[in-house]
Amino acid sequence: MSTLQIAELNAAYASTIDNDRLEEWPEFFVEDCLYKITSVENHRRGYAAGIVYADSKAMLRDRVTALRRANIYERQRYRHIIGLPLVTASGAGGIAAETPFLVVRIMRDGSSDLFATGIYLDRMREEASRLRFVERIAVCDSAHFDTLLAIPL
Repeated sequence: MSTLQIAELNAAYASTIDNDRLEEWPEFFVEDCLYKITSVENHRRGYAAGIVYADSKAMLRDRVTALRRANIYERQRYRHIIGLPLVTASGAGGIAAETPFLVVRIMRDGSSDLFATGIYLDRMREEASRLRFVERIAVCDSAHFDTLLAIPL
């Protein structure tokens, strides 16, 4: 697996979220995955829980269903700016990488604000001829989280 493949995975991931194709989002993960959003402080302390926590693809699907049918939040969308991945480990079991991100939130009225910055800590492997996330931890630089954190980072 190359850095280019990881960058392409990240670009496709961001495009899916930014273009409101959330039903496709869980397909970036293996069945027995981990997706978490946490702060850099909590990550350094080793806290397992996150602001968002899902430990299976089924939980990711449930999150999308809840966003579409149950949750009420102000209409918004994201625009991701994703840096180049840094491969931190590679072997028979897959690959690990760190990738910086910046997310701008665009509200219904057109106003935009810097919503989140941080780093994705990923473990990936090839499955069904496609690179997928085994683990994606979005470690946000700020410990302050907006209550409108509805859409995945």
